[in-house]
Amino acid sequence: MRLVGKSAIVTGAGRGIGKATALRFAREGADVLVPDLDLASSQAAAKEIQALGRKGVPMQMDVTRMADIHRMVETAVREFGKIDILVNNAGIVIVRDLLELTEAEWDRTMDVNAKAVFFCLQAVAREMVKRKTGVILNASSVSGRVGRPMLVDYCASKFAVVAITQSAALALAPHGIRVNAVAPGIVDTDMWVKIDREWGTLAGKPPGEMKRTRVEAIPLGRIETPEDVANLYTFLASDEASYITGQTYNVCGGLQLN
Repeated sequence: MRLVGKSAIVTGAGRGIGKATALRFAREGADVLVPDLDLASSQAAAKEIQALGRKGVPMQMDVTRMADIHRMVETAVREFGKIDILVNNAGIVIVRDLLELTEAEWDRTMDVNAKAVFFCLQAVAREMVKRKTGVILNASSVSGRVGRPMLVDYCASKFAVVAITQSAALALAPHGIRVNAVAPGIVDTDMWVKIDREWGTLAGKPPGEMKRTRVEAIPLGRIETPEDVANLYTFLASDEASYITGQTYNVCGGLQLN
């Protein structure tokens, strides 16, 4: 029970990695706000948290709306009295040929995956600074380490998360706030179903082929689960990681080595 007495926000917690992380935090003793664009998914995840004996608070939220970001912070403070942990998990992916990517698609990806990460971080950090303590964890990706031909906007956004993490860690360290990022690989979620379908179509491959070949390249020999990522988030959120800040950690089965 590494997070007893802690309160957390996990954006995009209605499914996938976000949901797995929110549930793991609850099992470790934390109360969790579960903002998600889909209210029904948020409510379902909150009920699972409540079933674990913790306080789970659902909330519909668009992370690209500043009003929603402020409402997220206000809700967490009202419900929990404090914010100990933020996981900036919400994200999207658009698979496009570089020559076909539109300005609107570029802006949408950057708004969700990078801009929202910063402004959620900023809003929560303002509360954490008052208490001189807190942990902020950001979702990057192995595609934030190396470029991908059909994911130029996604890669750019996830590279940006690494820079935001490093800069925020330096700025917030004097206030006792740690900031780190996690870089997952090929995770068994709806996002990878979408990547497989859209990238496969562009590459002229049947459904499932792109995902299969990528999974076969993983040194540990299996696809990543949302729980694999949640495990790392849990460690980084805990006091066991009290001397770690400004880092981005791969959790990818050896797929990316730097």
